[in-house]
Amino acid sequence: MSNKHQAYYIPAQSHWPLVGAIALFFIAVGAGVTVQTKDSGGVFGPWVLVIGLVILLVMLAGWFTNVVQESLSGYYSAQITRSFRQGMSWFIFSEVMFFGAFFGALFYARMFSVPWLGGADNNAMTHEVLWPAFESLWPLTTTPDGTMTTAMGWEGLPLKNTIILLISSVTLHMAHISLEQNKRMALIVWLELTIVLAAFFLYYQGVEYIHAYQDMGLTLQSGIYGNTFFLLTGFHGMHVFLGTTVLVVLLFRIAKDHFTPKDHFAFQAGSWYWHFVDVVWLCLFVFVYVL
Repeated sequence: MSNKHQAYYIPAQSHWPLVGAIALFFIAVGAGVTVQTKDSGGVFGPWVLVIGLVILLVMLAGWFTNVVQESLSGYYSAQITRSFRQGMSWFIFSEVMFFGAFFGALFYARMFSVPWLGGADNNAMTHEVLWPAFESLWPLTTTPDGTMTTAMGWEGLPLKNTIILLISSVTLHMAHISLEQNKRMALIVWLELTIVLAAFFLYYQGVEYIHAYQDMGLTLQSGIYGNTFFLLTGFHGMHVFLGTTVLVVLLFRIAKDHFTPKDHFAFQAGSWYWHFVDVVWLCLFVFVYVL
């Protein structure tokens, strides 16, 4: 059989997509209920959210295991590899559109909604009717009911996390180079450093959220600024968590000698994803924290 027309492996039907859908359902319901008041059932939200995350991790572990077993069994040809590359490319493109929608919402609120409510375009009476004490400034640190909050500055934890993610991109790139040069020990060390940096990022983001809620009054109920802040940083944090999970799986696979300098697309795909997450954070840091 020629290399141009190789056999194309088609896996058997899998239950993991259904499990993943159930996990995302629990996560969506849990997250939605968590942000509600305790009187409306918000006390149960975190438990539902945790159940969803556990199911998601089970799904990832099971699905990854199946794919790894298929790869090690020699089912994947060059055509399969090209399909994986195309699939990963389209997945990252879909993630670009995903975050693009959220950045678009932030842009619309800042550039259109706030000026309009402040009386732009000869609409000077708008805020007098809808929000008499409104000031056309961003970030909006006052809600219509008069609740005051504090905007999150870019210094401190946000800047520290930016530096951490930038360094993690460098360490992961060094790990990739080490893999291509068949330097096993250097590969393991660089990848472990990347995972440690990812863990620090998640830890500091948790500290930042606690500081926002307890000391700054910045919550999901803090108007459009609080909504966009937690929407963007929260979804990015979820992507960092998933990226860290992928890196840990790659580390275990490296320990079992699953990759060679010429055959390691799984590592490359994880690297693509991590660099994408870092680029998103840079945009987020500029447009959410700095500007």
